Amino acid sequence: MSSACINLLEWQTLKPERGSELAGRGFGDREPERQLAERLTRDGRIKILELARGLELQATSYVGRFRLGDIDVTVHPKLTGAPLLNLFRYAYGLRHLELFEPVGYAAEKWSFQDLVIQQLAAEVNEILARGVHRDYVCTHSDLASPRGRIDFNRYVRDAYSAKATLPCVHHPRIEDNVLNQVMLSGLQYAVRLTTNADLRAHLSRLTKTLSTDVSSRRLDTRILDDAKRAVDRRTTVYKPTLNIIDLLLNSEGVAFNDASERITLPGFLFDMNRFFQSLMSRFLRDHLVDVVLHDEFQLKYLYSYAPGQNPCNKKAPKPRPDFVVMRDHQMVAVLDAKYRDLWEESLPREMLYQLSLYALGRTGPDRTAAIIYPTTNSMAREQVLMINDPLRGSSLAKVDLRPVNLLELDKIIRLGRSGAKQRLELAHKLSYGTLDEQGAVSH
Repeated sequence: MSSACINLLEWQTLKPERGSELAGRGFGDREPERQLAERLTRDGRIKILELARGLELQATSYVGRFRLGDIDVTVHPKLTGAPLLNLFRYAYGLRHLELFEPVGYAAEKWSFQDLVIQQLAAEVNEILARGVHRDYVCTHSDLASPRGRIDFNRYVRDAYSAKATLPCVHHPRIEDNVLNQVMLSGLQYAVRLTTNADLRAHLSRLTKTLSTDVSSRRLDTRILDDAKRAVDRRTTVYKPTLNIIDLLLNSEGVAFNDASERITLPGFLFDMNRFFQSLMSRFLRDHLVDVVLHDEFQLKYLYSYAPGQNPCNKKAPKPRPDFVVMRDHQMVAVLDAKYRDLWEESLPREMLYQLSLYALGRTGPDRTAAIIYPTTNSMAREQVLMINDPLRGSSLAKVDLRPVNLLELDKIIRLGRSGAKQRLELAHKLSYGTLDEQGAVSH
């Protein structure tokens, strides 16, 4: 069959209906394609089912574009346009820079990965305009015009040879350092990822400019970690660039049960769960008052093996809620960020069980755990599920479902100082529940 381009939204399912692009398609004897589909399904990035009548695709929280045999699959986020870009920048501490070309994200040719790569190009442009970072490097050279200090040990050792140079130890400032090497490698990596010809040409020009004085190195997590450790007060301008390269690098591979088993995906799939958690972490951290926010806080004592009844000598599980809010060393809120519109969709039972456990594990009168979820529906309101004694019906704990309208969030973030009160109120509501007319918290 001829190649096809398939477009769907996150959480959407496309079935092989008669006359559709998916009808009659299969993997046949193409085993690598079948294995990739099985691995993507097992990894939860997208469910690909090979049926008798064709292929069925079930999108999850991952968005982006990848190639599966003769099919180009693009998963679009539901939130598009400027709000998505603004919230993405806010979540990852990126700057509001002019992109390579003014575009509306709704334009069909721009995939999510191209949007991220455009931001990378804008960040690199900004660094090049300011001047790239240079480091002093200890260098041993034979120089006709001496600089630094003369290396007398080498001079005595080589005195028998007639030379018109002197051995010197000097410290030139050079651009070939780990920060610029990772930036160059990230650009080269992005050239391979983008599917837009104009954007690829723009990246290639940036690569050519930077590669004049900077050597290329293989991009992996190790050198990326080295670059992050090299950032100091002089080089904070590199942080956004490194953040984007990290996102691109982690969104191209597919990892499996064995952490060492990893394949390269022919494309890019970015987990919007990760984005939403980063967005909520940044927003709550910026706007909660007189508390400490812990990301992925470890509940050490929720489980323990009974004494003498752990024959395999295993460690007890230690659940990690996305956020725990502490005041005076007391837990005042347990929150999980779930990238699923629970106003429009049903609550999956695994989410309910997880949050029920967090709520029942709390002590004191407020045995509540909350899910923060994204929506664009202006009618969405907080919902409360009671956990009751199955025999007496008395209340034991509560699970709150708290919506955050991404369009409203984008609006109050862009308001700057004038929106400070609204942001504080929203952070309070997401953490503790709805405010009543007197300003008290009511669950």
